Amino acid sequence: MSDREPPRRRVPGPARPARPGGGPRPGPGGRPVRRPAAARSQGPRVIRLGSPRPRLRMVSLALTLVMLAFVVRLLQVQAVDASTYAAKAEQNRYVGRTLAAERGGITDRDGVELATSVDAYDITADPTMFTRKATEVGDAPEQAAALLGPIIGQDVDTVAKKLRTEGTRYTLLAHRRTPQVWQQIKDLKRTLATKSETDSGTVNVLAGVLAVPASKRVYPNGDLAAGILGWVNADGKGGGGVEQQLDKQLTGKDGKIRYAQSGGRQVPTVGSTETPAVPGSDVELTIDRDIQWAAQDAITEQVEKSRADRGYVIVQDTRTGQVLAMANSPGFDPNDLTQANAAAMGNAALQDAYEPGSTAKLMSMAAVLQENVATAGTHVVVPNRLHRGDRLFQDDIDHKTWYLTLNGVLAKSSNIGTILATGQLGKTQKQANRVLYSYLRKFGIGSHTGLGFPGETAGILAPPDKWSTSQQYTIPFGQGVSINAMQAASVYSTIANGGVRIEPTLVRGTKGPDGRFTPAAEPRKTRVVSAKTAKTLAQMLESVVDDEQGTGAKARIPGYRVAGKTGTANRVDPATGKYHGYTSSFAGFAPADKPRITVYCAIQNATKGNYFGGQICGPVYKQVMEFALKTLQVPPTGAGAARLPVEYKP
Repeated sequence: MSDREPPRRRVPGPARPARPGGGPRPGPGGRPVRRPAAARSQGPRVIRLGSPRPRLRMVSLALTLVMLAFVVRLLQVQAVDASTYAAKAEQNRYVGRTLAAERGGITDRDGVELATSVDAYDITADPTMFTRKATEVGDAPEQAAALLGPIIGQDVDTVAKKLRTEGTRYTLLAHRRTPQVWQQIKDLKRTLATKSETDSGTVNVLAGVLAVPASKRVYPNGDLAAGILGWVNADGKGGGGVEQQLDKQLTGKDGKIRYAQSGGRQVPTVGSTETPAVPGSDVELTIDRDIQWAAQDAITEQVEKSRADRGYVIVQDTRTGQVLAMANSPGFDPNDLTQANAAAMGNAALQDAYEPGSTAKLMSMAAVLQENVATAGTHVVVPNRLHRGDRLFQDDIDHKTWYLTLNGVLAKSSNIGTILATGQLGKTQKQANRVLYSYLRKFGIGSHTGLGFPGETAGILAPPDKWSTSQQYTIPFGQGVSINAMQAASVYSTIANGGVRIEPTLVRGTKGPDGRFTPAAEPRKTRVVSAKTAKTLAQMLESVVDDEQGTGAKARIPGYRVAGKTGTANRVDPATGKYHGYTSSFAGFAPADKPRITVYCAIQNATKGNYFGGQICGPVYKQVMEFALKTLQVPPTGAGAARLPVEYKP
């Protein structure tokens, strides 16, 4: 049954024709069929929504305003303030650093490395990665410094201060540390990073520590030739010796790099600008490593044996002036300056000024022979004492009156005989002084040697009108005038070279980054005495070594003719300025009749055993000369010694 009410009755009216298809009649007069009232009252109520258009207009307006704000800001950033923001971005994103040029090497005359550079690292940091914001701890710089300081050898407070630097993303903590040091830091960083991942209380305070590849100076032969080479300081600059003298050529030219970084690391996908570094030039010395070793070994042994303050040996090529060896004892190891004695850091053979003693008599004899006031055979009566000026002069031993030739005066190293001989250089003593002074200057006394070495002394030679009463008579036998060891060696090389002085040289040339070798400039040459005078002096020097009455018997070398001279001088103590102890020396060349090599040895203040030059320096001369002759394959001449007479019968 239907739940609807039964239809109401209606009064029948006139019949209307039926609409085709049935249904109510259309048109103005037609009415729709009404639903029953019960049906309308029981159906669901329909809620009609308001129009959405106003709301859509509000949302569209809001979005338009937001987009307009973005557009305005974008125009400001990209157009109005573009350069300002770009500069700030550059400053924060890009960093620059110097690319250190590789320092040139130093080799001996045969290309053997004496100083070279190896891989190292500059330890750097990004201070922004040690702030409280970056690490969430307030003392990150102090924690990092406590870990880094002992590893890089820096003061902890200094490191912490660098890590707190503001306004930069780069600070240098330590120069040129070894790969082992950087590996130790990396291991520590890795340990902290691993622990911080599992322990929230651990902070990797070393995350901002970085390294830049650099190089470190090393000396493969330790202390060998250290006085010549010098060292490189913590800033990578030459601190002494050739390293300092030729620092500009060795250093090269640093480059620069600018790159994008993130978190202290370079972003490889972003371009960088780089100006490559230009490596320094290699320097080739005149030194022969093997001869240098022999000289250094011999002088070190004798200095220790004699308990002397110091000593030096110089070996020089008589034909070219090139220095083959320049050894000092004591020395130092430039690889570890922390263990070096400050007094030994230098080149005493060039920096010490001392009175040479009897080795200087060669110059006096050269003046006498060249001025034709005497010959090698001239007779000289040598008394036991000689009164001159305000002093009474004597020889190193008491003796009866000697009847010597001029050759004998040199062979027996007579002070009195030398005073008498040089007194003939002028009609008055003042004239003689001026003549002798002129020859001393020609031999290079009182002037720098020409090596241009840092700290080299020119010695002391006063003008003749400033000579004291005693100096007029002591300077001829080597007291009252000061020289360095290189000057003394050069005097003997001058005679060995036929009377022509060649300025000594230590550098053969340089090799640039392009591999091209540039020879050093030719040294200056000066004729001091004639070849005839030089030959006579060489024969006279043979008597010192070969004759039984000579003072240099310990310098004899079997099979070779040796020319040499002993020296024993009162020594001025540099600490007090007063005479104390002795300077012992020996100088000479070989073969005497065809010279090739000069060797000079000096020992300061020997306190044990004999202190005479012939006794403690003669053996050093022999040892070094024998080694040098063999190394350079110099054969004996085979000719017999000149054997000039030493004495005469009155």
